[in-house]
Amino acid sequence: MMGSTGDYYEILNVDRSATDDDLRRAYRRLAMRWHPDKNPAGKAEAEARFKKITEAYNVLSDADKRAVYDQYGEEGLRGEVPQPGGGGGGGSDDIFAEFFGSTPFTYCNTAGGGGGGNARGGRQPPPPPKWDSGFGRAYRRAQGGGAGAGAASSTMAPPPPPVESRLACTLEELYMGVTKKMKISRNVVDANGMKTESEILSIEVKPGWKKGTKITFAGKGNQQWNQLPADLVFVVDEKPHHVYRRDGNDLLAEARVTLAEALGGTVVVLAALDGRELAVDVGGGGEDDDEDAPVVCPGYELVLPMEGMPIAREPGRRGSLRIRFDVAFPERLTRRQRAQIKRALEDDAGAGAC
Repeated sequence: MMGSTGDYYEILNVDRSATDDDLRRAYRRLAMRWHPDKNPAGKAEAEARFKKITEAYNVLSDADKRAVYDQYGEEGLRGEVPQPGGGGGGGSDDIFAEFFGSTPFTYCNTAGGGGGGNARGGRQPPPPPKWDSGFGRAYRRAQGGGAGAGAASSTMAPPPPPVESRLACTLEELYMGVTKKMKISRNVVDANGMKTESEILSIEVKPGWKKGTKITFAGKGNQQWNQLPADLVFVVDEKPHHVYRRDGNDLLAEARVTLAEALGGTVVVLAALDGRELAVDVGGGGEDDDEDAPVVCPGYELVLPMEGMPIAREPGRRGSLRIRFDVAFPERLTRRQRAQIKRALEDDAGAGAC
């Protein structure tokens, strides 16, 4: 612990009967006021005050140290609470992190027994206090370590498991691609405590993405005290379509034709997912009247290459459109109709059947 002049109670501006809540409120107010990054014009003075504020809180927030300090002052602390390894007291930004979840500034802590400062920012949590304070002991108990354990570990718990949310997309959106705006509300911890924060996230859905595709927003989930925020994961889900069903990169569609259309040929018209009109010639053959053409029977499948879903990892390529047919047979025929059909088909008696 660094030596300092001034009474710890006066430094925190509390009286000697201050409760733990009084100490926490005083530290929170003063730490935010005197953090060096909040006072760039007078950084040297701010660093000195910030260290004294942290030192005072480090002692008075620990019941054992406070009792020794109240009876013997700083001399009693130096004589009866030795510093492990002769190092410095509880790091200023370590105590700050206990309150605010992580050090939200790029303050470089150059105090302590050995080595230069370690600038911290972003989501990286600070190391545990070197001083054997209540904070340090609680951290080591949580980690299952002894008096000197955890020196290189974090005072903050790791983030909880990711929070997953459904991202519903139509088949048209997955075919063409779309940018979706998602409004979220989450709990965050800042200098003033815990609050609810709203934000709009932009998600660019790529053509060809499949159900189950995950989009992760790091640190955009809820946050708890002394814990990093969870990641927020959106999972693509596919809404049912009234015409098409997806099978990997292929699209499946069903068409129903009459027996006359199945035998004589027809044109099936489908609306493509990009708005085009697909006119599919079924069993009509070519211009030559004697040219063979497949006969549509129940279960017959017609495959149209490159009319399926885009392949996300292979730009320019698409799956196939597979049209499966059902044939509606007439419920009744006259004798004359039966005879006509029979005569028309007699020449193909030896051909393969559906």
